[in-house]
Amino acid sequence: MALVETDWPAWQRSWDRQQEWYMPDREERFRVMLDMVEAVVGPEPRVLDLACGTGSITDRLLRRFPGATSTGVDLDPALLTIARGSFAGDDRVTFVTADLKDPDWPELLPAGPYDAVLTATALHWLHSEPLAALYGQLAGVVREGGVFLNADHMPADDTPRINAAERAHRHAAMERARDGGALDWADWWKLAAGDPALAGPTAERFRIYGEHADGDTPTAAWHARTLREAGFAEARTVWSSPSDALVLALR
Repeated sequence: MALVETDWPAWQRSWDRQQEWYMPDREERFRVMLDMVEAVVGPEPRVLDLACGTGSITDRLLRRFPGATSTGVDLDPALLTIARGSFAGDDRVTFVTADLKDPDWPELLPAGPYDAVLTATALHWLHSEPLAALYGQLAGVVREGGVFLNADHMPADDTPRINAAERAHRHAAMERARDGGALDWADWWKLAAGDPALAGPTAERFRIYGEHADGDTPTAAWHARTLREAGFAEARTVWSSPSDALVLALR
């Protein structure tokens, strides 16, 4: 019987749709992220896609900047399986399996430094102390004049009523979308577990992480301050929504 090839780009698109259920402005964040990469380091950057997942940033990076290169680093075996399948044969892309909580993880990377380190909706899995330590490591991974960009959940901590109103409004829209067939996180992983090509990596992924390893969601001001303390010359928010922000740090 002939083997059926897995449609990795379809899995990539499925992951994107699932993430958009939580973040309908996700593409806008990516657009601003790449705008700032081009503004600071030009259209052919050497990029580290940090906590890369399925390679969503790398996909958008290479479509916009064909002369760029990307090294994706992650620990999740299921998402890395999709990433490696999606970019198989593209010599601009390399993937590395590494745990960002391991102090030696930068040693697993191809020789640096990098023009840009990019990450989105990933580092909230870390608590503040290991995240600050990671920022200190990144100061040695980004070249002088290079850039780090982190897009993530960064709600303000001094506007509880605004936060509650925004959250209620956003979750009502999410429920309407789910009624229309949108997949949430749990539903997506059930699909992945049922695919023969992803069943093993998905089981391993849950052995590593459990159901969901939420860390902290400090404010954008905390991120900018901590990045400056870690050795970046400048840092500030360059985009925000009511609940998320994109912080840029210049080395």
